[in-house]
Amino acid sequence: MVPLPLLSYTTTSFNTRVAGYEVPGDEQPQIYTAENMPSGSEWDALIWAAYRQIFSEHQMLKSNRQTFLESQLKFGQITVRDFIGGLATSAPFLERNYQTNSNYRFAEMCVQRILGRDVYNEREKIAWSIVIANKGPKGFIEELLNSDEYLDNFGYDTVPYQRRRILPQRNMGETPFNLKTPRYNEYHRTQLGFPQVIWQTSVRRFVPQEKQPKAGDPANFLAMAKQVSRPANTVTRVALGSINFDTMVPYRQR
Repeated sequence: MVPLPLLSYTTTSFNTRVAGYEVPGDEQPQIYTAENMPSGSEWDALIWAAYRQIFSEHQMLKSNRQTFLESQLKFGQITVRDFIGGLATSAPFLERNYQTNSNYRFAEMCVQRILGRDVYNEREKIAWSIVIANKGPKGFIEELLNSDEYLDNFGYDTVPYQRRRILPQRNMGETPFNLKTPRYNEYHRTQLGFPQVIWQTSVRRFVPQEKQPKAGDPANFLAMAKQVSRPANTVTRVALGSINFDTMVPYRQR
C-alpha cells in the first residue's frame, strides 16, 4: 500500500516565522544544546529541560523518567533529537497523552511541544491526525522529528522550546503551551468531573509552625476540657409557710 501524502494546509504568519532583531534578556527562552559537550551538571539541566518540554510541568513524575535513554545521551550513543523522540514515544507519555485524547488533540499537543509553535489552523490539525491514523503515534512523532522545520530550528543537538514567545512590542508574551493546551480537553474534563467546586463550612486559619502549641501545652487540652460536662447544682426551694420554726430552733436546757 502506498501511504497517503500529507494533507496540504496553508501557513500563517506566526511570530515563529517572522525574522526580527531580538535583544537577549531574561524574557528570552534559555536554549539547551549539546554542541559543546556539556559537563555533568549541564547534562542534568539539559535532560530536565527535555522532560519539561515534552511532559510539561504537571507530568513531571519520577515514574516518567527514562533512565536508559538518559544514560545513552550522556555517553554520546544518541543525540538530543533521539532523546526527544524517545521521550515522546515512551509508554508514560503515550499513556497520559495519546490514550486520553483524540487524534486532533494529540496532534496539537505534539506540534506545540516538538516543533515549538501552535498549529496553523484546523486543516493542519486534521492533516497530522490522518498521519496518526495511518502510521500510529510513533510514526507521527518520527514525521515531526524528520521534518525540515524541526531540523532547521533545533537540529540534532538542541532541546525544543516555545519559539518567539516573548515579543518586544508586547507588554505580555504568549501563554505557555502547558497552560494553553492542558492534558485533558474540555470533553474529557467533563467526563472526569472537572472542575470540582468544593464548599467549606468552616474557615481555616493558618498558624505558623513556631506558634503551634508544643507537647504538654494546656492549649492542646482546651477543646477536650470544653467537652467535659459537669453536673448542675440543684437548689431545693421551700416555702416559708411550711417551716416550723419552733421545732427547728434548738432547745437549750438549763
